[in-house]
Amino acid sequence: MTSASSRPGLFTDTGVFICFEGGEGGGKSTQSRLLRDALAAEGYRVLLTFEPGDTPVGKEMRRIVLSPETGALAHKTEFLLYLADKSEHVETLVRPALDRGEVVITDRYVDSTLAYQGAGRALDAGELEEVAAWATGGLRPHLTVVLDLEPEAGLGRFEGRDRIEGESLEFHQRVRQSFLDLAARDPEHYLVLDARDSIEEIAAAIGARVAPLLDRAVRG
Repeated sequence: MTSASSRPGLFTDTGVFICFEGGEGGGKSTQSRLLRDALAAEGYRVLLTFEPGDTPVGKEMRRIVLSPETGALAHKTEFLLYLADKSEHVETLVRPALDRGEVVITDRYVDSTLAYQGAGRALDAGELEEVAAWATGGLRPHLTVVLDLEPEAGLGRFEGRDRIEGESLEFHQRVRQSFLDLAARDPEHYLVLDARDSIEEIAAAIGARVAPLLDRAVRG
């Protein structure tokens, strides 16, 4: 596995890029919104976004990869569809907002692909990382928040499951471990939190870790 120091990546000097990662049911969407609201209340310009699907092209990619009607996909095909979404997302939404000095908060990014298609589908993690870096221009978040939760608990929070949520428990266990491994490689840029803690406790821990990054961001 590639070491943390040699992992390819680019951290922008303008704007703040924050990502929420983790398995299913960990509260990523809730914490993303809470952070957006808190920063907006302080006067920061914030873009809240998500993957896959927050562009016109990405919306179609999301339909394909998540709909149970799609059925089986070759693992490399699935990976490349996710990368098409990420490339478009970075090019049309994320990069322009960072260039304007905004805080960009995304619900999922490259680590989800490394975890779900790498560990989950057992594709070569090193190869996936190289291609993902090419697709996104090497752009990495200044901070990735991993909301960690046992798959048994997270999956139980859904009544219906999409194509990925419907995978086996063993699949989701591999995904969870991959997120933890990625965080352990680069603790400077990761914050791992127990998703079983209260919403307020989690939000406070995130806010404290984000605060030192905000000198890169603009207000108003």
